[in-house]
Amino acid sequence: MVARTAEADAPVAELFQTHRLGMVRLAVLLVDDRETAEDVVQEAFAALHRKWGSLTSTDAAVGYLRTCVVNGSRSILRRRRTARGYWRNEDGLTAEPADAPALLAAEYQHVLTALAKLPRRQREVIVLRYWSELSEADIAATLGISPGAVKSTASRARDALATLLTEEGLS
Repeated sequence: MVARTAEADAPVAELFQTHRLGMVRLAVLLVDDRETAEDVVQEAFAALHRKWGSLTSTDAAVGYLRTCVVNGSRSILRRRRTARGYWRNEDGLTAEPADAPALLAAEYQHVLTALAKLPRRQREVIVLRYWSELSEADIAATLGISPGAVKSTASRARDALATLLTEEGLS
């Protein structure tokens, strides 16, 4: 196991240099928090390092990373939902950090707000398609769904985003 781990060091370090920023951006769009996104990506690269001997190519490694980031983001969101169920402010509503809107440029805030209102699967498909610029086949492989499901989910998500942005007067 030690020899296999040493074999993974250089290629994983190269993948880290090449793909870390894109993976962090993907995770930020899914979890809406840079620090958490960086943790998710760090865990994905650690898992890739452990799994290196069983991967068939660098392309497979990038796909594995992407899947780890999406699954790690899902886990974070589930934990947040559970924690928010126990913690409420005095109004009975969960409180958003006061500086959250200021962290993003104003022109993107509306789109990200509308994106956050989409169901999880639609949000994942839109982020993977338009932010990560993945093909339908790559999205299907990452999410474990059929390419047809990717197409129909993307169509519904685009329609829903258009409706949400129109309601806010942004379209």
